[in-house]
Amino acid sequence: MLTYISSDAKTFEERYVEALTSIPLYTDEWTNFNPSDPGITILETLTGFETLQQDKLDSIPYRVRQNLLKMVGFTVKKGRSARLLLSATNVTDPVVLPANHKFRIGDIVFETNRMTELKDYRILGLYGKKEGEESFEAFDMLLDKETRIPALIFGEKPVAGDMLYIITNALPAPGSETTFYFTLQERYNRNPMDPRMENTFAQIRWECLTETGWTKMDVRDNTNAFLMSGEVKLWMPNTPAAVCTETPQEGYCIRVVLETAEYDVRPKVTVVDAFLFEVWQRDTISECHSLSKNTEVELRSEMAEEAYIDVFCREAKGEPYRKYEYNPDSEMQGRYYNQEHTAFGIFKFLFDKKTRGFGPERLRDCVKIVIYTEQVMRQYVIGRVLGYDNQEMALPFRNISTQSFCLIARRETEEGYIYDFVRPEKAEDGSLHYHLLENDGRIIIEDAGAFIGADLFLASVAITNGETGNIRPGNELRSVHDDSGIVYFNPGFGTGGAFRERIEQVRQRFLQDMLMPYTAVTETDYEKVVLNTPGLCVHKAKAEMDESRNLVRIAVKPGTDEHFPGLPDIYRKIIMKRLEDRRLLTTRVELVSPVYMPINVTGTVYVKIHYENSLEEVERVIREKIDYLQSEKNFGDRLKFDEVFHAIEFLECVEYVYDLSIRPQSLVHAKMIDADILPAANCLLYPGQIQIETVTFES
Repeated sequence: MLTYISSDAKTFEERYVEALTSIPLYTDEWTNFNPSDPGITILETLTGFETLQQDKLDSIPYRVRQNLLKMVGFTVKKGRSARLLLSATNVTDPVVLPANHKFRIGDIVFETNRMTELKDYRILGLYGKKEGEESFEAFDMLLDKETRIPALIFGEKPVAGDMLYIITNALPAPGSETTFYFTLQERYNRNPMDPRMENTFAQIRWECLTETGWTKMDVRDNTNAFLMSGEVKLWMPNTPAAVCTETPQEGYCIRVVLETAEYDVRPKVTVVDAFLFEVWQRDTISECHSLSKNTEVELRSEMAEEAYIDVFCREAKGEPYRKYEYNPDSEMQGRYYNQEHTAFGIFKFLFDKKTRGFGPERLRDCVKIVIYTEQVMRQYVIGRVLGYDNQEMALPFRNISTQSFCLIARRETEEGYIYDFVRPEKAEDGSLHYHLLENDGRIIIEDAGAFIGADLFLASVAITNGETGNIRPGNELRSVHDDSGIVYFNPGFGTGGAFRERIEQVRQRFLQDMLMPYTAVTETDYEKVVLNTPGLCVHKAKAEMDESRNLVRIAVKPGTDEHFPGLPDIYRKIIMKRLEDRRLLTTRVELVSPVYMPINVTGTVYVKIHYENSLEEVERVIREKIDYLQSEKNFGDRLKFDEVFHAIEFLECVEYVYDLSIRPQSLVHAKMIDADILPAANCLLYPGQIQIETVTFES
């Protein structure tokens, strides 16, 4: 069932014609295609059986297919809203942004997830200090987003004890959190980090100068000790910060201290952004707020200024909600509330159980307030739960954010209507269990429970753009309902944005996984394992089998700062640990450092008249062909004389090649086969001395 190919579009007639026309492809002895032929009758019967069988397979319920894939370890990846970090500049007075405050960039909307307070926090200076030295090196260029001049924050040779000082005009309150973003010059293709691995190449300590001295900070470092661009979330110590006077510029200080340093690539930072806050890519068109006070609740929502409001209260523990109506007459008995508009986006809802006879009980989430925009108010009715298996209901919107989606289920009792707020895939006894297909704008009710006959309404809905929300860094976002002049900027990529996987996409992942080798057997398997080692910069790898010794020898070239890099011990350790889990039990593995062999080229080339820089062009082509360090050529690849010769000959400025000699500097790691050069299995070639004489050809 997991590997069948769906063919919903094919009817019986289409299948039959396809089978009939395929007969000559398999035999030339079947010549009677009339309906009276017994073979045709059998073909019709089998085609009909296949059609019925396929219809059964194609009608497998969503939940059954989901469970079948789950049994083999593949679950549907849920849709997620993209997350973005923003910096705020030109903040003069403190600004409070309520939850769901909107920011726009083109047609894409981002929102705050919670109430956020912005203050005038700024970096005043950045200073590096080497271990054992008293002097400081200023890195003011890292505060300039325009020039982006990179800086080696720990110097040419990072060692334990090196420090980076971050001087600010102020710091958040003790116990609060803040976020920095470091943009690094990523010169090499580093494999994604394994989140289960600790920082391999360095260990760093973050400290804040407080009234009691340097205090260690709790940190979540997504840069992996400055190996890649990313955010660093810091939790301020519980002791108030103090002013640092030991640096060239005074101010409040956070510093980074290297505890260990075995970097394969020296950290080169281009920009530092600080005091960031997070927003999520979604456009909320109806909100559902849960509040826990029973007499007076305060709601902060900019949407409520231009929307419709419904209020629901829970009058006893364990009971559903009841709907309350707005009534400013405080003496009127019934399920009523009063409302006050205290400021822009701030509302108070007042309940008086003693006077009115009804009111919310003091419980967690005893009051729910639903805010509908005009767009949702016109089409918030979904339909009625009928109770049959896998009932599908269409929603008025597509591309819905799962995290913020909620339905209201209304049931009728002898005492009036009761209301329940139901989220997707909440499987409890008697509950309404449904799946949200957010891409298509549909729900599938798997178990109606006690909700047969209930009417469904939208409660909270937010529209997301999926992967489109993973915007590039360097954009200025516009704040809606904010004319304070604050500039909002995203220093990093948006991350995590994706639509929910379709069942067909999960099935394709399953099929691809079946074809993926988890145990290395062939030379190519070993090379892929090495090249994809998490956290490493592996430029080239070449495996060679020694069957007589049951040995696999692998040459590895790291992609690091060095021009002719060897294979560091830390690379050996990490790669061997990965290979140990994937090699065959009786197979031994040996890692080999690369060796580099210069290739000397001499020759005479006749060039055409009126072409400038002919010699430079010829030498450029020669270097490209014999440089294994920069090209796709791998360890042990044969350097063919003909390829170099014809590459020169095909240049527009060349008339013909009169003489050409290509030889390795020595025959220790390479040998000559006719005019070709065959390097050893762990050898890479590179340009040595190139002595080319150009002669102008005159006809």
